[in-house]
Amino acid sequence: MFYLHSLMRPPPRDEAPAAQELEDPAPLNQWLFPLSALLATPSSWPLEKELYDRARGVEFLFRLGSSLQLSTSPAPAMFTAATWFHRFYMRFAIEDFHRQDVAASCIFLATKTEECGRKLRDVARVCQSKIDGRDVAEIPEDSKEVENCQSAILQTEEVLLEALCFDFRIDNPHSVLVDLFTSHEDDLKVQETSWTIAHDSYRTPLCILFPPRIIAAACYILAQRLVDGPNAPSLDARISYTAPSASLPTPPSHKPSSPESSRFALEHFAFTSEALSDLAECLSILLEFYGAQDLTSYPYLANVAQVPPPTLGTTRSPIYKSFVELATNHSHPPPPQQPPPPPQPVDPGLTPKSTHGAFSPLSSERPGANGEDKMEVEAGQI
Repeated sequence: MFYLHSLMRPPPRDEAPAAQELEDPAPLNQWLFPLSALLATPSSWPLEKELYDRARGVEFLFRLGSSLQLSTSPAPAMFTAATWFHRFYMRFAIEDFHRQDVAASCIFLATKTEECGRKLRDVARVCQSKIDGRDVAEIPEDSKEVENCQSAILQTEEVLLEALCFDFRIDNPHSVLVDLFTSHEDDLKVQETSWTIAHDSYRTPLCILFPPRIIAAACYILAQRLVDGPNAPSLDARISYTAPSASLPTPPSHKPSSPESSRFALEHFAFTSEALSDLAECLSILLEFYGAQDLTSYPYLANVAQVPPPTLGTTRSPIYKSFVELATNHSHPPPPQQPPPPPQPVDPGLTPKSTHGAFSPLSSERPGANGEDKMEVEAGQI
């Protein structure tokens, strides 16, 4: 996983693609949902379990895209695919469509719409290699596994097209960040960190909750806070309202002044008070996501998880739960009246348990055909 550990550098300024339009989406945008909509998805799972599985699915999607060399493609195919992944599960239950099938279908479709096409067989081979934990060269092109994987991708793609209503247009926060970088001279470390946070944001449902410029601003401001260090001004100070016009009397205010460098992002986007409230909510969700990770295994996330969230915005219950706890609790033991099955040897690199329950044995057949979970090698196993 990336998680601020493997920084993805933004494109150089002289090679940066033109930024997309920054205007707010239309009021009736069907792809932007209120936060409460996450509690009304078709899934019967608890929200924290669904978000955990979504994060795992996007991690699988990114690793699949990276192996297909989409991370170096000029088209943002992986960002498009990750957005579709979250949109899909707003209309179909996550327990009915395995995250790996949906991730592979999103990648395959995105390579077509973003004009960086990959052959179906190549996508299926790489997908199978990730599931089995084998090198792709070890998987024959004409194997039954690859054929089954191709069929699963195509069948899921049909449902994906239905879920998307054939609406393929995607705006992403990375293009907004490029515009921000070209408009303001920044420390390269701030740019790299904000770029990576934007990448991590797809492991959360932010792309279906807020427009790209809100997400981009949140990533940029959080990156500044991390680079500035623990004694830097708080997030509340960084997203406080702008001062009244100098032509008007200045009323007394108890709001802290924002640091000048962070004020640039707010002024660049001309945020309203409502947009600042969304910005605070976006920052809170990002910090909550980082705080849910296994900080023992990923100590470099501790600095992010310890950042106090902004107090501006609405008060709500947490939507994330410890991923360590979820990974432990989502394996279902056999019924008490039956003796437990004997332990089976498993490659340490494979993920033996998943949110679908059941121990995942190695098999020559494609896993998941009978409802069992698929095995996958996931860096860090989120």
